[in-house]
Amino acid sequence: MFKNQFGLALVIAASVSTFSLNLKAANFSEQVDNLFSSIDSAAQPGCSVGVIEKGRLIHRSGYGLANMELNVKLDGSHVHRVGSVSKQFTAMAVLLLAEEGKIDLQADIRQYLPALKDYGVKVSVNAMLGHFAGMADYDFISGGDRGPVKNGLNIKSVAGGPFRLGNEDYLTIKEFYDVVKKAPLRHKPDQKWDYSNLAYFLLSMLVEEVSGETIREYAEKRIFKPLGMRHTFFSDQPTEIVRNRASGYKPAKEGGYVTDMTNLFWVGDGGIHTTVDDMLKWDQNFYHPKVGKNPKQLLALFNKPNSDYEARGGGLYANGQMITDKDGRKSYAHGGGWLGVLTYYERFPEHQFSTIVFCNTTDQKPWEFAKQIADLYFNQ
Repeated sequence: MFKNQFGLALVIAASVSTFSLNLKAANFSEQVDNLFSSIDSAAQPGCSVGVIEKGRLIHRSGYGLANMELNVKLDGSHVHRVGSVSKQFTAMAVLLLAEEGKIDLQADIRQYLPALKDYGVKVSVNAMLGHFAGMADYDFISGGDRGPVKNGLNIKSVAGGPFRLGNEDYLTIKEFYDVVKKAPLRHKPDQKWDYSNLAYFLLSMLVEEVSGETIREYAEKRIFKPLGMRHTFFSDQPTEIVRNRASGYKPAKEGGYVTDMTNLFWVGDGGIHTTVDDMLKWDQNFYHPKVGKNPKQLLALFNKPNSDYEARGGGLYANGQMITDKDGRKSYAHGGGWLGVLTYYERFPEHQFSTIVFCNTTDQKPWEFAKQIADLYFNQ
């Protein structure tokens, strides 16, 4: 086909531009790879990493081993337990109930969970979502090997010693709920921001009580299925088989690693299992909302801070998201940490840029990796 000089010049320019973009992307991926070069993929656990730019993964990889016993390498596709990154999914489930007219976010939680201890003051659902309800945390349940906690419940294990929250002792969801029902407030509501895992566990019980479904079932129908998140779920069954799961590990005192997997499977404050690819789909709901009856209105509420109380480290808190300013860029982020798990997910909405770092070991720092990745991206 004949092209004049002008047309030929356009073709050449387009080819050069495409080549430059591909080279830039390749260089960026190589630089991200270099950030994780200290992880020995043949000998230690590590991290699954995703970098999102305007609706696509511009980097997706794994560093380290998903399973040390079987020598399976992380490749970016594995299912990770993500700890407190789960809170934003719990919050979305609660906001969906409000959108359906089944709860009032400003109502007292005891209106929906009357079995809870009478706190003597109103504790609103919104205050629980925003961590200013004054609710206690795990330390009020048991001090474990650290000894009794003043004013805490200090529950015992079946052997009579202090209950150890982790992988030594066990409670079912119902048994844990029976304990949390008795926990006092740490302080009165509406005074300050004070992080509470127990509040988010109780929010999962709120979803169950009001909807008649477990939060796993409710979120599957109304969040994960509409978004096509086929590998994401609240893991509330300790014996279930999770295909392609990244096992959890921690460093051993004598060197090497030991398995570090929890046997506690209540959810709400944590419990989500997901993949980098599914998080891309969740991420895109922030730009092309699909969840809810009125997705745009629901998303606006989801991104609105629950209060004006300053969260830990500065910034505000909005339904499982820390909102801060980083070098003049608004950031929505949350980390997670539990046995064998350290994770971090961060969005920069004005740039439609996000980082996902899910580590299956406690000796990596995903928030630092996320910062380094963002620095690479914004400074290239």
